[in-house]
Amino acid sequence: MPVRAEHDRAVLAELLGRDPVLHAYQLGDLDDFFWPYTSWFRRDDQVALLYHGVELPTLLAFAPPERTAQLAALLTELAPMLPARLYAHLSPGLDPVLTPWFRVDAATAHLKMVLTDPARLAAVQPAGEPLSATDLPQLHELYAAGYPGNWFDPRMLDTGQYLGIRQGGDLVAVAGVHVWSPTWRVAALGNVTTHPRARGRGLAAAAVAALCGRLRASVDHVTLNVKADNAAAVRLYERLGFTRVADYGEYALTALGRV
Repeated sequence: MPVRAEHDRAVLAELLGRDPVLHAYQLGDLDDFFWPYTSWFRRDDQVALLYHGVELPTLLAFAPPERTAQLAALLTELAPMLPARLYAHLSPGLDPVLTPWFRVDAATAHLKMVLTDPARLAAVQPAGEPLSATDLPQLHELYAAGYPGNWFDPRMLDTGQYLGIRQGGDLVAVAGVHVWSPTWRVAALGNVTTHPRARGRGLAAAAVAALCGRLRASVDHVTLNVKADNAAAVRLYERLGFTRVADYGEYALTALGRV
């Protein structure tokens, strides 16, 4: 079966749902919230997503080690049809497939983690109140100070899954989501940060604990992505009951001879 565009959400949900932790972001992108910004490609039972809702499109292609060769075959056929500039999030071993068509910048190594021991959340006093669009100015200020360059879509506040902690009237910590899909029963934490002046007090842990408790009422899998070299964040998530389940790399791609 050659690679082809796939427009049937039910088909995509069945294929991606075979490994909902690995594919949590892609499952979330099946929701109406993200669906208009997506292009899907399928070859046999392998799926790749090109997400257009950011300044540069982002290619998501993940497979367990035993299925990497099959996904590589999809990417080999898809590569000539991709935009001239894009980002790519790829399972290990897939980036060489793209080098005949793209300059592939060195990877930023990331981990995928999933909440496997929610009992550990009880060791942390949860804290945080739901944020709304009225909190956007303070939220932007917090991200500018504590998490510059993060990917945050203000529409995400509409999920109701952003919790903030205030001190003296100022927003000093936040935990939110990149994905929240009760339909596909997955969530992915994102945009978690603490203001530099308030770090070291356990505020991020408190906000994440509160958010995980909230999310578990509507989803079966609470996941996250984190930079592999962010040792403090990895330790925090492990302390809260998260387990590493997969590695992947984030790349910048520039087409050879067609910028």
